[in-house]
Amino acid sequence: MNKFDKKNIINDLNKSKMVTISPFLMTVTNKNNDIKKSLAINEVSILRQSRQAAIIKIKINKKILIKRLISDGVLVTTPAGSTAYNLSVHGPILDLNSNKIAVTPISPFRPRRWKSKILSNKSKVIIKNVDISKRPISAVADNTEFRNAKIIMVKIDNKRKFNLLYNSKSSLEKKIKIEQSKKEKK
Repeated sequence: MNKFDKKNIINDLNKSKMVTISPFLMTVTNKNNDIKKSLAINEVSILRQSRQAAIIKIKINKKILIKRLISDGVLVTTPAGSTAYNLSVHGPILDLNSNKIAVTPISPFRPRRWKSKILSNKSKVIIKNVDISKRPISAVADNTEFRNAKIIMVKIDNKRKFNLLYNSKSSLEKKIKIEQSKKEKK
């Protein structure tokens, strides 16, 4: 995950720090009731497909989180993805060992003040398109997109594990701590 140095590869590997993560499993049912699945290490993005804002309902397990979110979309992010797209839409930064995920709106229109929700990584997030015919949405797991989504289910896939190696001098945990402590310039 760091700059590649061919002559020091063995030394760098021996000194590296390992972080084990599990990806999201995204299951999408489209308007034709076809079911598609994909993995995401960083985030699942739910995005409007047209000029119309998306209208979506979000449930966590069986409890309604938001009955009607009008926005450009919503992100469901892992700790590994929390410093990327999620951070750029003002979502929270999650520590890699936090056992948390985040749900963050993208340009929310209603409710305007809703920022995001931090959840247990055992949570199952269910997103439903409220107006599929007039306001189509797509579901994107990292870079795999499925269009005309009707229902999207996102949960951590604990059966899969990825080991990420970092140079001990520049770990992702250090990057997260630096991002968390940065102040906005006025």
